[in-house]
Amino acid sequence: MHKKKMAIASIALAAATVLVLGACSTGATNASGAGISTNNPQTIILITHDSFALSKGILEKFTKDTGITVEVQAAGDAGAVVNKLILTKDSPLGDVVFGIDNTFASRAVDEGILENYTSPALVGAEDKFLLPAGAGREQLTPVTSGDVCVNVDHQWFTKAGIPEPVTLDDLLKPAYKNLFVTPSPNSSSPGLAFLLATIAAKGEAVNGVGGWQQYWSDLTANGVKLTAGWNDAYYVDFSGPSSKGDRPLVLSYASSPPYEVPAGGTVAPTGVMLDTCFGSTEYAGVIAGTKHADAAHKLIDFLLSLPVQNDIPESMYVFPVNPDATLPETWAKFAEVAPKPYVVDPAEINKNRERWLSEWAAIAIP
Repeated sequence: MHKKKMAIASIALAAATVLVLGACSTGATNASGAGISTNNPQTIILITHDSFALSKGILEKFTKDTGITVEVQAAGDAGAVVNKLILTKDSPLGDVVFGIDNTFASRAVDEGILENYTSPALVGAEDKFLLPAGAGREQLTPVTSGDVCVNVDHQWFTKAGIPEPVTLDDLLKPAYKNLFVTPSPNSSSPGLAFLLATIAAKGEAVNGVGGWQQYWSDLTANGVKLTAGWNDAYYVDFSGPSSKGDRPLVLSYASSPPYEVPAGGTVAPTGVMLDTCFGSTEYAGVIAGTKHADAAHKLIDFLLSLPVQNDIPESMYVFPVNPDATLPETWAKFAEVAPKPYVVDPAEINKNRERWLSEWAAIAIP
C-alpha cells in the first residue's frame, strides 16, 4: 500500500519477517486503567499487510501500559493476508489481524477466520466506516481510511504541454496512451479497488456489450501497464519526484501528494483525479482461535487511541478514523478527499469477486 515510509517499512518487515517490539514492565496497567500482572507477561502476534508501520515507541507504549508484547508479522498484501488466514484457520498464525480492507472484508467474514469483537473505543464518529451488519460490522474495527485514486504528475504534463486527464473516460483517450500504470487487481488490494471503481462507474455488460468489461478492453488497448503491487507502480513506473519511471499517471491514494511536497514547498508536484476514486477503509480484527482474546481486544482498542491515530498519517500515509486525531500541517494544505468516491456493497464484492477477476484477466492479461 502506501507511500515511501510504508514502502521502507514493508521492506524492513519482509526482510526481518518478525519484528518484536517492547518489553514488559512491573506494575503495568491496561488501556482501561486496570492492573495486569506482569509476573505472567503475554506475547501476542499481530498479522499485518506489508505496509503496516508505526513510529518507534508506539507499540512500546502499549507494552508499558499493559504488560503485553506485540510481535508483528507481515504477510503480504491485504488479499494475501486474508488468503493465508483462510489456509491456516485450523492452526491460526496469530491473535490480531490489521489491514483487511473493504474489498476483502466479506470474504474474511464468510470464511470464519475472525471472532466477534466490537471495540468500546469507537466513539460514534467512525460509524461511516463500519461495515454492514452481517458483512463484518461485528468482527472488524475500522482503523484507517483513504481514497484509492489515480495520481497525476503535474510537472510531466506541464513540460509535455498536454492537458491533464480528469475522469475515468479520459484515460481511454489517445492523448494518454501508454501513460497510466496500476497494480493488478488479482494481486493488489489498491488494484482491486480501481477495478471496483470501474465496475461501479460502468456497470455490467449487457448481452456482451459495454459495461466495465468494455472499459477495460479499451483501457488495455490504450496501453495501461499492470504491476504486481503498489510499490512497483509508484516507485518504479511512476514519473513523480520520488520515483524513477516514465508514466505520469499512477494508481495510488488521495493522500499521496503531501509526501511529494519538498521541505518548505508551497506547491504539490503531484495531484489526484478525484473522479476516479474508490473509498477504502482498513480494519483490525481478532483472529478466530486465539488463546489470548483479552489481550487481542486491548490491542484493537489501542489501535483506535490517539497515540496510534495521530501517528498513522505520517507512518502509513492514510487518514485515521478517530475524528480527534491531529493531521500534519501539510495534509491540511495538500491532502484531498474525494467528495463522492465510488463504492460497491461488500456483499456484492464477495458474491462476484472471483467472476470479476476471472473476466478481468481474460480481458487485460495477454
